[in-house]
Amino acid sequence: MRFALLGPVRAWRGERELDLRSPQQRVVLAALLLRRGRPATVAELVDAVWGDEPPSTAVSVLRTYVSRLRKVLESGRDARESPRVVVSVGDGYLVRVPEGSLDLGVFEGRVAEAKKLRDAGEVGGAAERLRVALDGWQGTALAGLPGPLAVAERARLAEVRLAVLETLLEVEVQLGQHGVAIAALTALAVEHPLRERLQELLMLGLYRSGRRAEALAVYRRTRGTLVTELGIEPGPSLRELHERVLASDASLDLPPPAQEANPPGASTTSRSSTAVNAGRPAQLPRDMVNFVGRRGELDQFRALLADDMGGSAAVAIGTIAGMAGVGKTALAVHLAHRIADRYPDGQLYINLRGLDPTGSVVAPGDAIRTFLDALGVPPQRIPASPDAQAALYRSLLAGRRVLILLDNARDTEQVRPLLPGCARCLVIVTSRNQLTGLIAGDGAHPLTLNPMTPAEAHDFLAGRLGAARLVAEQQAVNEIIARCARLPLALAIVAARAATNPGFPLSDIAKELRESQGSLDAFAGGDLTTDIRAVFSSSYETLSAPAARLFHLLGLHSGPDISAPAAAALAGLPLREAHGLLSELTRVHLLSEHSPCRYALHDLLRVYAAERVATEETPRERDQAVERLLSWYLHTADATYPFLTPHRRRVPLEPLPPDCRPLTFTTYDQALGWCETERPHLVAAVHQAVATGQTGIAWRLSAALWGFFNLRSHVHDWLGTSRTGLTAARAAHDRGGEAWSLQDVAGALMSMRRFDEAIDYFRQAMALHGELGDAAGRYQAVANLGNAYLESGRLDKAVEYSRRGLATSRILGNAWGEGIALASLGDAYQRLDRFDEAIDSLEQALTVLRTIGNRWFEGVTLDILGTVNHRLHRHDYAVKYYEQALDAHRGVSNRWGEGHTLGHLGDVQLAADEPETARMSWLQALEVFERFDHPDAEGIRERLRRLDERTTEGGRTPRPERMA
Repeated sequence: MRFALLGPVRAWRGERELDLRSPQQRVVLAALLLRRGRPATVAELVDAVWGDEPPSTAVSVLRTYVSRLRKVLESGRDARESPRVVVSVGDGYLVRVPEGSLDLGVFEGRVAEAKKLRDAGEVGGAAERLRVALDGWQGTALAGLPGPLAVAERARLAEVRLAVLETLLEVEVQLGQHGVAIAALTALAVEHPLRERLQELLMLGLYRSGRRAEALAVYRRTRGTLVTELGIEPGPSLRELHERVLASDASLDLPPPAQEANPPGASTTSRSSTAVNAGRPAQLPRDMVNFVGRRGELDQFRALLADDMGGSAAVAIGTIAGMAGVGKTALAVHLAHRIADRYPDGQLYINLRGLDPTGSVVAPGDAIRTFLDALGVPPQRIPASPDAQAALYRSLLAGRRVLILLDNARDTEQVRPLLPGCARCLVIVTSRNQLTGLIAGDGAHPLTLNPMTPAEAHDFLAGRLGAARLVAEQQAVNEIIARCARLPLALAIVAARAATNPGFPLSDIAKELRESQGSLDAFAGGDLTTDIRAVFSSSYETLSAPAARLFHLLGLHSGPDISAPAAAALAGLPLREAHGLLSELTRVHLLSEHSPCRYALHDLLRVYAAERVATEETPRERDQAVERLLSWYLHTADATYPFLTPHRRRVPLEPLPPDCRPLTFTTYDQALGWCETERPHLVAAVHQAVATGQTGIAWRLSAALWGFFNLRSHVHDWLGTSRTGLTAARAAHDRGGEAWSLQDVAGALMSMRRFDEAIDYFRQAMALHGELGDAAGRYQAVANLGNAYLESGRLDKAVEYSRRGLATSRILGNAWGEGIALASLGDAYQRLDRFDEAIDSLEQALTVLRTIGNRWFEGVTLDILGTVNHRLHRHDYAVKYYEQALDAHRGVSNRWGEGHTLGHLGDVQLAADEPETARMSWLQALEVFERFDHPDAEGIRERLRRLDERTTEGGRTPRPERMA
């Protein structure tokens, strides 16, 4: 296992990252990891999470966090071979992890190694260890964590990192690596103007680079700041350096390096079989002074570099692909500067302008001639034939270690002629195209670059605007990051506007972005290379006409991503044809395939697609595309009905539009899996249907999702969509749709335990179904009213309506309704203490439900039988029925039912004097309810809190009398 504190708190088992859940739970893990194997008491952990004002349930919630961490960290642990990770020690806990598995420990170890190397005079080795140590940081330590511990440790670790960075820069100045050091020192000196050691190093680096006047200007600026803000003069060390710079003291000069007979990396053979006096090019563009983040990507390329150094027989090639503006060139240039010293024969760079709005594509022959010139070939010695030029290029590189950066490539054909023939070179290629030909045919190592993480985006803005400005307006900063969709080019454009207008509050910048949503006008830079719309257009214009049409139609889709079948429906295309066009879009990174056959548009690309579709499709064509997509969602949702609610009345549908091909299902798991995967899109589709005037689809789709929402306890989605459907039906004066929607709203309110509101809606539905002459609908409302009265505690009414529902279901021959009515009647009887009648009704219900295969309500009925036996103090029978109920719930993935039965099982286990077993059942129930944000979670928390209080008081837990 591996753990990370130097950035967001994370954990991995092998290559799989573990889900550590809430920020508070991560605080608990961080607090334990920071103890480095020493225990932390419960009180210390409570203080770490909540500080001086913990909630009354703090201890119970803390134990829940620890229990969840154990489950996540120790899943699959072999108790005989693998020790526990989270260990209880007295009144607290500790985490046992090897020092090498915690990034903080690794960082400290590397810093210690660097100190030993430096003390031994191995300054170059020390610098390398310090660089590797700092590369282990993924941003601000403990990023995003709340609480006093996180605040204090963030500040401490930030100071530790700054001290190590200061040491590295001191070593780089000592080694004469002034170009690298000055860039970083300049940024840090501005950020920390009172840190005199940084100012000293900057002065010394500038002086040794022949920039004496600038070095003196640093001193004047620093002295002015110290006098103005603190009323003190600079310290003796800084004053002494100033005097020595004024005097041009020769002792400040860098000593000349010792000459070696055979410098490392120099070839012992002739550089080329030609008579050309080849040069040593150094063509890399300037590195960004404040480059931030991308640690994982840099690590991936370092692994490629290690393979290259290991003597592979093939040329090492790495590709960096990604959408426009994601920072491919910045990463490639930064990486190239970091590793340039490993390629002593030079660095070649060219912008191939494959998708560049400012210039034409560079032909491979032109690129080769540019490289020959950089390698020192006189113009008169360059052959006329392109093939001969390519051969000379490869010959010049034979036996040499050269880094070649090919930026902004259009495709594989443009790159392949520029590859050297020897294995001692490294080639880095950036492109908006995936370059699959280069990966498959030439063994290139691919890297797809995604937008920055939120922490990286924050550090990016801090580097451009200063950390102090960001701290003052954190909420505005978060909004800017979100509206820039963490795209480096967009962040750079917005940062430039803020930097050139230092008097503008960042909240005003955020407001500008907010008001421009639906347009890219706020991201217009000073030229074509920094104009988001122009950059996107250069990719869009390379598409085939069908792919361009599909891309801009995607701007009409309102969900977070889209499946291939849904995209086919949107465009009115056969699925096979749509697959080909989606592949074309992903190859040029206008679309990302984040999981098989599921595609997402970057937020700013979605805005661009919406702009395009508004200009390139007529209103009628846009309406038809939206109707096809929404109808596809509706008819596919309806196809899940026979599996999820096989005997419930289906929603009457309207005919499909042309070229719309909904999915079909053959198994329960397929149907449920599709609903769960598409849930956010189905919810969005209901609201989009209302917004686009498709009111019939709005209420029908909401009604078709009834069974799924109920089964999986997505109560907030259920209530939101059913209310939207009801509004749509009433707006269209659709009385049948209104009756359906009234029942759906009531059902959602029931699940949220808002019984009085549910009863009112069921009564409205019952009356409206009666007016419409809909006997089946009226029966359904009657049966549901019986259940609503039952749950609200109005038991006489519950018995009355349940009997009416039972009689009507038998008249209609509705076995599904009969089984449910018998179960509801049995529940009402047990609450009235009429146990014999309850058991008789419930056993009849089980017979009917098992005959028709209604596993859903079979689980509910078994749960009620468990409750009857619990109340009769027949604990063994109660446990048996609850366990059978859990099997039924899990068989149909009824998480809501599973949570309630686990809660009841914990009650009977506590009554049987098994408090720890009860705790485990309640913790499982709490996990279910919290996952779905279910209101019954609070009741489970209260049970756990009372159990903790009784345990703390040291007394035995009394057995409850009877459940209410």
